[in-house]
Parts: sequence; C-alpha cells; structure tokens
Amino acid sequence: MTPLSPTTADLLSFIDAAPSPFHAVDVVAERLLAAGFVELLETAAWPEDDGRGRFLRRAGAIVGWTGGDGRPDLPFRLIGAHTDSPNLRIKPRPDTGRVGYRQLGVEVYGGALLNSWLDRDLGLSGRVALRAGDGGVTTRLLHIDRPLLRVPQLAIHLDREIDQRGLQLNRQAHLTPVWGLGTPVEGGFRALVAEAIGADADEVIAWDAMAHDLTPSTLLGVEEELVSAPRLDNLCSCWAATHALLDAAVAADDVACARTAVLCLFDHEEVGSATERGAGGALLAATLERIVASRGGGAAELRQALAASRCASADMAHAVHPNYVERYEPDHHVALNGGPVIKTNVNQRYATDAVGAAEFRLACERAGVPVQEYVNRSDLPCGSTIGPLTAAALGVATVDVGVAQLAMHSARELTGAEDPPRFAAALSAFLS
Repeated sequence: MTPLSPTTADLLSFIDAAPSPFHAVDVVAERLLAAGFVELLETAAWPEDDGRGRFLRRAGAIVGWTGGDGRPDLPFRLIGAHTDSPNLRIKPRPDTGRVGYRQLGVEVYGGALLNSWLDRDLGLSGRVALRAGDGGVTTRLLHIDRPLLRVPQLAIHLDREIDQRGLQLNRQAHLTPVWGLGTPVEGGFRALVAEAIGADADEVIAWDAMAHDLTPSTLLGVEEELVSAPRLDNLCSCWAATHALLDAAVAADDVACARTAVLCLFDHEEVGSATERGAGGALLAATLERIVASRGGGAAELRQALAASRCASADMAHAVHPNYVERYEPDHHVALNGGPVIKTNVNQRYATDAVGAAEFRLACERAGVPVQEYVNRSDLPCGSTIGPLTAAALGVATVDVGVAQLAMHSARELTGAEDPPRFAAALSAFLS
C-alpha cells in the first residue's frame, strides 16, 4: 500500500459532509473503517492489541490509533484537534415568534462572530435522542440541507447610526431566526426533526441541534488559490490529522513500528473543553491506559511510554489580514499558502517550546513543505487550544501547529488552497 495523497477537493467534501461534531466523527469513522481499522466499544472488553488500526467514538469525539508493534512501553505520537465550531444551537423549547413570524429559539455556542450569521440561508444538523424499544435511549444523526432558517438584519433605514457606532447585536433579542409565517406551533420543531429522521414525534425526547451555513465549500479567487468554507476551524485540522493517521497505518503495515500513532478529535474546545468528551476530560488518558493494558502493560509501562511521547495540537492559525495589519505582531506575519504554522506563546496559551518547535520544523523538512511561525501581539490577549490542556493532563511535550486562515470564528472562513495538503503531509511526517 502507498500513502494517501490528500487533496484540497477532498477537504471540501469532508467539510460539507460534517455540519456538526457528530457528523465529523461519523465521516472520520467511515474513513478509518474503509482503511481496515476496527471499532472498539468503551463498554466492552478490548482484545489483545497487536498494533493494527483501532478506534472508538464518544458522541462528538473520536480516538484512533495504529502501530506500536503490540508493545506496552513504546511511546505515543499524538495529534489532537477538535470537531466543534462556533454556531447557533437550538434550545430545548425552541418554538417561538411574534408579530406574525414563526421563529426558533437559539443559543450562541462559543465565540461566534455574530454578524456573520445574519442574512444567511441556514440548515439544521446534529443528533436526536429517541426512545428505544427497551425503554432506554438511542440516537440518530440529523442533517437537513435545505434553507430552513434565516436571521434577517434590520434595514439601515431603521438604524441610521450603524455607520457611526457599528453593528450591535444582543444575543437574546437579535439572533432568533425566522423559519416561517403565522403563529408559533408548540411541537413544530419536534415534528420537523421527527420527519427528517424517519421517526414519530412522540419518540423524539431531546436533541443536540444546530444551524449550519448551506453554501457549499468552494475554491475562491482569480486563480482559485483560496478556500472559502464553513468550519475550517477546526475541520481542516481534523481532515489533515485523519490523513496522517491513515498514512501511519500504511507505514505500520510495511515495517515494525517503534511508536503508536494516535489521533484524538475532541469536542467542546470552543466552550472550554471541560466535558466528558473534551480535552479537559479523561477520554484520551483513559484510552491510552487501556491501549497499554491491552498490550499486557500496567502503570509503569504507561508512564514509560508517556515520558517519551510527543503531541501535536492541530488548530487553525491567524494569517495577517490586509485590512488590519496593525493587529498583528510585525515580525511574525503569517501568509495564506505559506505553509504550516508553529504557534508560540510564552504564557502557555499555546504549549509550544523550543524542542517541540524544532521537532515539528524537522517534520516539515522531511515532508518537503515550508513552515511559518506565529506569535500574538504582546498588547493583545491570545487565544488558546487543546495543547496546554493535553500537555498538562498527560505530561507529554506538546507543540501547537496549524493552517493559516482569515475570518476565524465566522460562519464562513478563508484559507489557502495549498496549505491543507501541506499540513496533512507535515502531520504524517510528525507521526512517522
């Protein structure tokens, strides 16, 4: 077998198939299964691990691994990313409206650029919890890819001061989408969801549902050198990391592998990660412990493996914006299509240190791709990633890396068309 050749066209398909974290996990799982990976259940006993590809999923998170030659003390090479993006999420009792409009109650998830959700045709996605025949609960994916919702902006004739004071949006009052005319119908959303998934309305108990932009991902620019897409932060990293794990599986089939390649795509990064499937939870640590145990090891072998392990925290990076150049550190401008980015913050908002930066730079050299460095302006607050959380939880040296983009946290984001395949190649080299 030869390694996969990631393409930007494949990235676009990946993003469009993954409007929610649950769909992202489903798409990654399909790719792992197609490559011969075996799915394990957390609730079941695991068979002896011989180094072949395996994975588990937990709602909007997934962990996959391959290699290691069945030895419990061999180090891990980890890539961490996250499946969630800022958006509008549907409330438990969403049917609302007034003055002749039917609307849906929504809550803002994460640090969304609120104005970017105005005047867009929006669909619905997520998962639905249903009554099971045994009295328990089962879930199904929800994906309605037709224009159902819209948050119309107030006409400028009724807001003449907008040019002077800027657009001011109240999350409770101004972001409730319209989805029809008439009087709100109690149970209307539930009925729509039930029809979409082929269930009866009384089977639907609850949902994790959200709005998503309906415009397909596309190449953009006079030379088509840019990618315009929703959820680049952070599905671009999920896509690249998945390619890297699949490449590692090919390498593990060809030669005895002296390390275990691990992919962990967490949920809830945009809201702090402190959940059962976030980077602040026990998911990854518990999985690594079980991998070691399935190879006949215990606590000592786990600590031995972690001491020599490395992690790449894969998240998007800020490209310099041509209209706001003053917002960036002048000596660390990052360009679209300039190659993968190493992100550094001495206050540990990013986990990168000198050794991690050097190792990733060497991986880029092996992959034959250019590399860039990002540092935030010292007088502006810096965002963070799963990197510091993962480093602290596992005691594993971690480097924060990513792909440069513009309009981060917008409903529609922009990156270079050449950078995602380069990032996939760099992550493959990091794992190998």
